[in-house]
Amino acid sequence: MPQPENSRDEEIKRLDERAAALEARTVQTPRDYGSQAAGYGYRLMGVLIGGVFVGLGFGAGADAVLKTAPWGMIVGVLSGFGISIWMAVNSAQRMAAEAAEEWGAPKDLPDSDDEED
Repeated sequence: MPQPENSRDEEIKRLDERAAALEARTVQTPRDYGSQAAGYGYRLMGVLIGGVFVGLGFGAGADAVLKTAPWGMIVGVLSGFGISIWMAVNSAQRMAAEAAEEWGAPKDLPDSDDEED
């Protein structure tokens, strides 16, 4: 005795739902590494620029309190620049460690056979 068409359509629908659920569990969406790298760049740029401006502010404050006209700002900008370089290097090392942990150790490119002598 043939089965009614409705039950076959229902079975196909249930099978499609199960296949979609399996695919949703197994397929991982690729991460957007470009925006993550841009975020790292903006973070480093903010550290560098922010350090200079903070040093400038401290230097101007020292000039106002100590009455040492340009020298406080000069020392403040230079020390702010030095501290911001140090902070940027530490941040870059930390970001590189995070990237190595997530993506694995960097791999060398294979030697190219197309090199001309």
